[in-house]
Amino acid sequence: MIIRIFLASLSTLFIAWAALAAEPITRFEVAEDHTRFVFAETPVHDSGMPAHGNPFVTQGYIYPAGTLTAGTDGVLADGRPAFPELVLGTWTCDGWFVGDGGEATSGVWLVSRQIMQFTSGDVVITQGTELADVGVGNIRPITGATGAFANAGDVMEQTLLGFNSHMGVQARFEIPEDDYAVQRRFFED
Repeated sequence: MIIRIFLASLSTLFIAWAALAAEPITRFEVAEDHTRFVFAETPVHDSGMPAHGNPFVTQGYIYPAGTLTAGTDGVLADGRPAFPELVLGTWTCDGWFVGDGGEATSGVWLVSRQIMQFTSGDVVITQGTELADVGVGNIRPITGATGAFANAGDVMEQTLLGFNSHMGVQARFEIPEDDYAVQRRFFED
């Protein structure tokens, strides 16, 4: 009898876990791996930072929301994830620097495509502008998605959290419950 109760409880747990696993992750953070950031030799500013029109490609790690708190690096000096047990997937970003490029501190500084490949195999792709402003949300369209993200909606919000000690970008992403939630919050601010 005890074994049946135990097995029934275990079965219920697995069913609940499977239902949760099918739900897309709607908030997550990205830590750029500075060893994978590559940009063209030209154009660059006198400082050596990429200037308007400079193409780039980079990669990093996807973590649960709240992992990258102030002063926390998500990437080690050698490019490995700082928290390998928390990695939810891989982030790949390519695009072009615009405006003041790598010297920007405010406004649009990148036009990019970002591909979030989760360990589950699910993918989210977003394409649009990125802001140089730390802590300011930016609405980006979701241009493709698979698996649990297939019906996630049309937009997501990206917020630059800042840079880690290796000058890699750290950012938070949120897919709203409905496509208008982010827009309402954006216009209410």
